[in-house]
Amino acid sequence: MDIKTIGVVGAGTMGNGIAQVCAQAGYHVIMNDREDAFVQRGLSSISKSLGKLAEKGKFSAEERDAIYGRITPSTALEDLSRADLVIEAVFEKLEVKRDVLARLDAICRPETILASNTSSISITKLAAATKRPEKVIGMHFFNPVPIMQLIEIIRALQTSQETFDTIRELSVKLGKTPVAVQDSPGFVTNRVLMPLLNEAMFTLMEGVASAEDIDTAVKLGLNHPMGPLTLADYVGLDVCLDVMEVLHRELGDPKFRPCPLLRKMVDAGYLGRKSGQGFYKY
Repeated sequence: MDIKTIGVVGAGTMGNGIAQVCAQAGYHVIMNDREDAFVQRGLSSISKSLGKLAEKGKFSAEERDAIYGRITPSTALEDLSRADLVIEAVFEKLEVKRDVLARLDAICRPETILASNTSSISITKLAAATKRPEKVIGMHFFNPVPIMQLIEIIRALQTSQETFDTIRELSVKLGKTPVAVQDSPGFVTNRVLMPLLNEAMFTLMEGVASAEDIDTAVKLGLNHPMGPLTLADYVGLDVCLDVMEVLHRELGDPKFRPCPLLRKMVDAGYLGRKSGQGFYKY
């Protein structure tokens, strides 16, 4: 399938990053969100990001303007009817994603591929919400999308080989490195990463060391570029909790039990960088 127009549902951190990367690769992008204020905030983030890349010499001012010009703002889901591929990047909740995909299924042409940027939810369950399950697939991008190289391509039980091949080829055109993953809770990265972050939280809760010393120990002792508590703040503590709950529920292993401190912090509204307070203040 020849993809020319890509729809992105959700103009938040992940959505606007995906829209930017697609536009940089030469695709026309329709970036959609429920309210114009959300769309405008996403466009502002893209403009700033492109400006920084132009300053670094990644492309000229003319190319920057051309990339930005390939992004069409939208607040009506019906605008995505002309897309060849739609990537949803909405809240990490099964019900929300299923609803968006079911609505897209009714709006989009039969040949349109529907992709989810979920970081942990079953693609098989999401595909079952549509009448085109063979054309549903996972495209798990990583934050910040314009910089991070990886895309996990998650194949639902129903995903066709043609859909998989099309998305793998597209991922390479976006300048990313695709990794093929079977549909399993947390896929590869979050199944490995989130228990590490969760264990760091247990270590803090039990008073083994301070947040700063836990992060320093992991950075210097394991040669990680960022400490686990700093990374959790960057990801968002609500997102960390959501993923841990999926892992715990779906795999049924007590090793995935979310740390009580994580639950308390989310209850308090301490979500990390985006709220100004997490394990550190911002």
